Amino acid sequence: MIGKLSGRIDYKGLDHILLDVRGVGYLVFCSDRTLAALPGPGEATALYTELLVREDILQLFGFTTLVEKEWHRLLMSVQGIGAKASMAILGALGPDGVSRAIALGDWNALKAAKGVGPKSAQRVVNELKDKAHSVMAMAGGPAPVVDAVDDGVVLEPMPAVAPPAPAAQADALSALGNLGYAPGEAASAVAEVLGEDPNADSGTLIRLALRRLAPKG
Repeated sequence: MIGKLSGRIDYKGLDHILLDVRGVGYLVFCSDRTLAALPGPGEATALYTELLVREDILQLFGFTTLVEKEWHRLLMSVQGIGAKASMAILGALGPDGVSRAIALGDWNALKAAKGVGPKSAQRVVNELKDKAHSVMAMAGGPAPVVDAVDDGVVLEPMPAVAPPAPAAQADALSALGNLGYAPGEAASAVAEVLGEDPNADSGTLIRLALRRLAPKG
């Protein structure tokens, strides 16, 4: 399994790049959002990858973060959602947008992706609302930076520092789970709080999410 590639971009197409890795060219398909974030031809980059294996085809899909890659894997597990639809969803919403849409049950947001109809969007929400909490809790940093040396391209590791917002979300989801709340309802409450205050810290997220989860009346 090819899990990550680093090299230089030979060219960028409408839905893919050709990545030169020490003289071997890999055709890597990417979402619109990922393509826009990548540097231009001749520049070094790194991508997490997922290999799609079928009887008649082998395709590589590239992602700038592990969270985006895991969302792709999860979306592909939904009946009727293939690689093309998954990339369309990630391109339209990004990993954070997908997380928010599923947590809130907002299938209309998913329907905005090209080629995703109402039934498919509703199926994604229904099938993933109780399965996606582990991906939602991931703190996704950027793909490792690459730099050139005389004998090829080497990987320069990024500092192991998680972005504050995803880390706070992970802490809140863990705390709510320890209190006995189901993953789906915990994720929904946390997503609502983040929608109002994207910079909320762990304590604030937990406190406000508990208010939303408290019995009404």
